[in-house]
Amino acid sequence: MRRREFITLLGGAMISPVAARAEHHPIPVIGVLSSRGASDAPQLLDAFRRGLKEGGFVEGQNVAFEYRFAENHNERLPALATDLVARGVTIIAPVPTPAALAAKAATTTIPIVFSTAGDPVQLGLVVSLNRPGGNLTGVTQLAATVAPKRLELLHELIPTARTLGLLVNPSNPGLADATAVGVQSAAQGFGLEIRVFKADADFQLEGLFGGLNQLRIGGLVIGGDPFFTARQEHLAELANRYAIPTVYEDHEFTQAGGLVSYGGSLVEAYRLTGVYAARILKGERPADLPVQQSTKVELYINLKTAKSLGITVPITLLGRADEVIE
Repeated sequence: MRRREFITLLGGAMISPVAARAEHHPIPVIGVLSSRGASDAPQLLDAFRRGLKEGGFVEGQNVAFEYRFAENHNERLPALATDLVARGVTIIAPVPTPAALAAKAATTTIPIVFSTAGDPVQLGLVVSLNRPGGNLTGVTQLAATVAPKRLELLHELIPTARTLGLLVNPSNPGLADATAVGVQSAAQGFGLEIRVFKADADFQLEGLFGGLNQLRIGGLVIGGDPFFTARQEHLAELANRYAIPTVYEDHEFTQAGGLVSYGGSLVEAYRLTGVYAARILKGERPADLPVQQSTKVELYINLKTAKSLGITVPITLLGRADEVIE
């Protein structure tokens, strides 16, 4: 083989998958794969676009989007992921946990940037946080890790309640199981009983809240999940209608009338996925980008809701809050 032919062949072998797919599109294409509905939580996609813009990419100018929404039917995700792969998108992002697992199963070459509330290693998305390996990287809020803290906050607010509830999404079993294990372990330390409830459809939520008082459930912790995030206002309304002290991860729940929220900022996490997507579009490999942990954790307390529930919020807890809504 001639030296020039060898160099040409070697150069072709070193072309990254991102660069190779770019030859088929005038501009790179991001496949947006989401378990949510198309109109759910628009602030998250806006945050993703902001992160992309920080890296020099603007939708409709130098990057295009292909949207695939499962409309909160996670069983649709594998087919949607396969469709994006067949269309030859440049990158798949931002994907919450169920979508990330479906995308991972659909391709080993197209870069994937996830945003997950669980531990990416335990979920099988990456081999390690520092060296992800493969074609995936992303951001974690570790919502399952801070879920026990939500239980602790609820216990501070209603110390006389001995039985509390935990709500998880059964169609997202990896995250649901990790959340349940953490919360039940924390409950043992406080001498509390935890009843685990499951819901992945709107009609189930109404029946669940309607029956909590009959079951003598003193308060409810909601596990982090895209299905619940898309229904924060409805969850807050149900909690208030049935007078159930409830804590969730995102501050929009508290702003909508929920009692307490504690968790990482989902908006910040999605912005960071946009930053990572831009870096990959510029040629970096997912395997070389450590999984980021969104360290911004926020505590919001709705004092008006607390008063309506007859709850006196301890001064020490008010002092720790990032914001108190009155």
